[in-house]
Amino acid sequence: MWRWVGPHLERRRRGDKHPVLDFLFEYYFFKPSQLLEWRTGCAEPLPAHRRDSAQWILALLEATANRPPAFACFGLHEWAMVYETAERRHGGYPLRLSLSEINAFVRSQPVCCTHFDAYRFFTPAARPLNHRQLSRDQQLEVEQPGCLHANMDLYKWATKFWPWIPSDVVGDTFELAVAARELDMRASPYDLRSLGYEPVCIETGAGREEYRRAQQELFARAQPVRLRLIQAYRELLAASAGCRDATG
Repeated sequence: MWRWVGPHLERRRRGDKHPVLDFLFEYYFFKPSQLLEWRTGCAEPLPAHRRDSAQWILALLEATANRPPAFACFGLHEWAMVYETAERRHGGYPLRLSLSEINAFVRSQPVCCTHFDAYRFFTPAARPLNHRQLSRDQQLEVEQPGCLHANMDLYKWATKFWPWIPSDVVGDTFELAVAARELDMRASPYDLRSLGYEPVCIETGAGREEYRRAQQELFARAQPVRLRLIQAYRELLAASAGCRDATG
């Protein structure tokens, strides 16, 4: 983990921003020191007030694992975040296309996002273009395992119940999240070659096929990690239920 944590801490010390990797340390609210701390899982049962949350996460993970993967979104998330707006999250980096070209490309594609936490960052003009208007309460119904963001979020679900979830599972989900985030931003309309990220040019047919192959590889890598996380949650909830039954 130090190969990711060390450079992040050094950038933070210098006050530098990284448009790709900072997301993993800021969006997920898991401290770098926790990522470096090794825990084998906690023997103590979950507090009663946290069991419903753990059960919901397990239900989401199981529902996602049991659905067929879809590979047709082509990473339009970051494009939909700049659609018909002059505002940009990563204003320090140039766009690869003009805004008019970006707008035209988004309109030319079927927008089929299935992940609410990606969809909610679409611009207001982009949201109606999606094949379905997503909401938080639909998450259990629509999340699917081919989604880059659903696979990235395995890190979120692992860290939510650390240290009950073992650090080796957390570490694997973090490495997966790094790969997903890098693909996400390589397929974005930003030009990040100055940071060493070659673009996946989804505005071309060849680029879309490149993205699909990478997304399929990410899915294949994520599935065993998802199943390990499911098993960790099942064991945690079973142990907590056993303790509750024993105490009456």
